[in-house]
Amino acid sequence: MGVLATDNNKVTLIYHSGTTLGKQTYAYVSASKKGILAIDASQTKITGTQWSEIAEGLKGSIKDLINQDHPDFKKEYGDKVDLYDEHHYLKILEKQPQLMANPIVIVDGKFYAIHSPSDFVKYLDPDSAGVSRNPAK
Repeated sequence: MGVLATDNNKVTLIYHSGTTLGKQTYAYVSASKKGILAIDASQTKITGTQWSEIAEGLKGSIKDLINQDHPDFKKEYGDKVDLYDEHHYLKILEKQPQLMANPIVIVDGKFYAIHSPSDFVKYLDPDSAGVSRNPAK
């Protein structure tokens, strides 16, 4: 069992409200008919254990969660950096969550990195309850 709170009846969104992509993704997720558990990394501290769980859920590494093209990252670490140690990347995310590469959604226990706000739509099941399979009826 993971440490991130998830609910099959809700979409969990992990984002940073200080980024355009984060704000737009939040708007898309909020407009869905599913409930939402929004975790804004600018307001809520995400622990190293939680970041690790997110990376594992995405089948990637902690390094993949960081936007190394972000001006704050480049200012601190330069253009070419490889810290080789996941622990260092965890510390970066804990101290500078605005460096998150992408918002993350968790839908039915599956993790997805959102690259554009409309990406979210493809991870939802169509809401077809009560719709006849035969359009003539």
